[in-house]
Amino acid sequence: MQIFTELNKNPNLSLALGYFDGVHKGHQAVIKSAVDFASQNGNKSAVITFKDHPCCFFRGVCPKYILTREDRIKHIEALGVDYIYILDFNSKLCMLSAEDYLKNVLIDNFSPKSISTGFNHYFGAKKSGGVDLLTEKQVEYGYKYFEIPPQKILNNTISSTAIRNALAKGDIQNANEMLGYNFTISGKVVKGQQLGRKIGFRTANLLYPPELIDLPFGVYSVLVDYMGIQYKGITNFGIRPTVSDSHRCSLETHILDFNKDIYGEEISVSFLKMIRAERKFNSLEDLKAQISIDIQSV
Repeated sequence: MQIFTELNKNPNLSLALGYFDGVHKGHQAVIKSAVDFASQNGNKSAVITFKDHPCCFFRGVCPKYILTREDRIKHIEALGVDYIYILDFNSKLCMLSAEDYLKNVLIDNFSPKSISTGFNHYFGAKKSGGVDLLTEKQVEYGYKYFEIPPQKILNNTISSTAIRNALAKGDIQNANEMLGYNFTISGKVVKGQQLGRKIGFRTANLLYPPELIDLPFGVYSVLVDYMGIQYKGITNFGIRPTVSDSHRCSLETHILDFNKDIYGEEISVSFLKMIRAERKFNSLEDLKAQISIDIQSV
């Protein structure tokens, strides 16, 4: 997949439009619509998205994301997209009327064969354009428009907001079901205070990306990917009140059946289920006993 950060002339594409935070099952349906049409008609597909959520520009505050920008790109690439355009949502773009955005940005640059969006996609100044305009202009501009209906689980519409709410409550299983994959934190293992090895449970520590939605402080059942091999594990996300009073958040994972020194190496921690809330124990012995129970539960 080729990545562009500015517009260019790249005609005859099948376009998928949206911010796609989380690249959840609803987003996947939109992107697959463009990829499938391109495959069937012998042209290329592209996702048109933005570097930051439009809310960052309008409200001055960015929402907490589900994926880092790097992971969002990886998930989009995995769907078979040929190009991704990651544009700056600036005053020049946001002040365009819906018709000007459609004509001057999408049509003039891409001459699209097709355009796919979600059912609730809006564009142009004051959200003046949406599915009605894209439907209306198909014949004039020579593209086929696909409006992807709501994707649902148990009659509940899948959305980034619903997933953020589930993650914020520790409802990992519901969030994962809507995502279509496990919520995951990836990064290089960093050194902590090395207290885990002193109590018999070595941990691999990651920095939690500050731009992501915060999970509740607690202990989680996880899968750890290290060099393409998956291991079961338990992760504590929180401030470790039994052993620290610094109130600094940490993400510490004890990998089961694993005894390698992996400082500085890349791992991915995929969350499966919240086991319990974080709490302060009266002693290290009580903490060790609870960790043993937590390990048995996974």
